[in-house]
Amino acid sequence: MPDPDVPDPDGGFARLWEAHYADVLRYAARRTDHETARDVAAETFLVAWRRRGDIPPDRPFPWLLNVARHVLSNELRGHRRRSRLRDRLRGTARPDQARDVAAALAEGGRVAAALRRLSDRDREALRLVGWEELDARDAATAAGCSVKTFSVRLHRARRRLAAALAEIDAADRPAPAAPLQRSPQL
Repeated sequence: MPDPDVPDPDGGFARLWEAHYADVLRYAARRTDHETARDVAAETFLVAWRRRGDIPPDRPFPWLLNVARHVLSNELRGHRRRSRLRDRLRGTARPDQARDVAAALAEGGRVAAALRRLSDRDREALRLVGWEELDARDAATAAGCSVKTFSVRLHRARRRLAAALAEIDAADRPAPAAPLQRSPQL
């Protein structure tokens, strides 16, 4: 228990770390491999340390998720650039091939396949509400937009997800049988 007469040397940053590091790590781990997720969480708190005056004291978690989202985007962009460079150096660069629906279904199920059909923005809106269980206000902060904008994004993302699911379901249904041709009677 800290002594109330001794000033907090880090301005409460240790409490912020203890309260939210595991949640930020889980956020990143749901979006990338564990090693990269650890790097994203560490970088998020490095940014938080540098910008600790910008952190809203009453609601720091959505602010941290917004930072983590940006750090993760930068990390993934860097990974793609390094992969392309590696492929060019090896002489194995090839255009990305579209995945077929059967492979997507086998990899992660119907919902995962539908999510892959959505834009990054749509997926992130659905994940913030579904996986992170944020309300519209906190999710908007994490997404870096207003509550109204986020609500519209979420509504549209849900509509697009429903449409993608319907497309997958339609593709899985067997085609109707062709009517039998009757031979002309003599």
